Amino acid sequence: MRGSFSRFRPGNSILLLACLLLLAAGLSLLIGRYPSVQFLSPAAIAEDEMATRLVMNLRFPRMIIAILLGMSLSASGLVFQMIFGNPLVEPGFLGVTQGASFGAAFAIVFLSNTAWLVQTSATIFAIAGLAFSYYLAHNLRYGGWVLRLLLAGIAVSALFSSGLGILKYMADPLSQLPEITFWLLGGLSSSTWNKFLSILPATSISLVILFLLRWRLNLLSLSDAAAFSMGATPRVERLILLGAAVLATASVISVSGLVTWVGLIVPHIARRLFGADSRFTLPATLLIGGIFTLFCDDLARTLLPGEIPLGVVTSLLGALIFILLLSMTGVRSQR
Repeated sequence: MRGSFSRFRPGNSILLLACLLLLAAGLSLLIGRYPSVQFLSPAAIAEDEMATRLVMNLRFPRMIIAILLGMSLSASGLVFQMIFGNPLVEPGFLGVTQGASFGAAFAIVFLSNTAWLVQTSATIFAIAGLAFSYYLAHNLRYGGWVLRLLLAGIAVSALFSSGLGILKYMADPLSQLPEITFWLLGGLSSSTWNKFLSILPATSISLVILFLLRWRLNLLSLSDAAAFSMGATPRVERLILLGAAVLATASVISVSGLVTWVGLIVPHIARRLFGADSRFTLPATLLIGGIFTLFCDDLARTLLPGEIPLGVVTSLLGALIFILLLSMTGVRSQR
């Protein structure tokens, strides 16, 4: 079922979303305190050297990282939901998010708590979460492959969550515990060009893979027998798509911390507007995810004198939008 965009061609609607994303990116560079005004004009940026440095060295990398974060989490959420046939699945369902949380806390407690060590440790443990889930699913003897992978992800997530609880108990309550708590809330206040460059290769490769294979999601959302009869190799192709989704998620959350609800709610919005065909829904999901996360980050840094954690804003808006979608007339639950 399609919503308000159904009267347009999908290509035109996606082009409209791309224009909205560019507009939101431009406004994001201008919005913010400097030092007393809430909005910088392009003329003021050109005339003021300090304003130019602020925009180029702080706001610009933060804006790009916010877009990459939204695109990666949203596209990963759509992949997970279509492959597992469950609209409530999100990117961290295979132990990725919990693994990244454990890795970040491990670096904060036992290593030097420098930014690059926390980022590296979070990425390593996020990928380890997927590897452990895959290994466990491979050795289970219950149900089909998708069900085994789902159960393995739940078990691995529980293990990492328990480990995170132990690390929080061991952490210094005056220094290390606040750092862990801040990371778990998510935020882009420390965004730099170096952090952007550190996640660019993994996220760009992963998103390109997801975009190029988007039409295969329609087949992989079917049963194994149906997908195989139509020329697909379900297990291999699902692993490729899941691997790309997890790599993108692990990369972005290693610099942003935990940012929830983006990967859950944005695919629902995209399907509401563009239907279930992944050829159009996935590009729309990428663009809507970038717009949504960028908007939330702008609110996080401008709404109050002190910056609100990004994860808090995305959770609040995501939950409100989810309730709105559920309460709208004409929405039917279907597989």
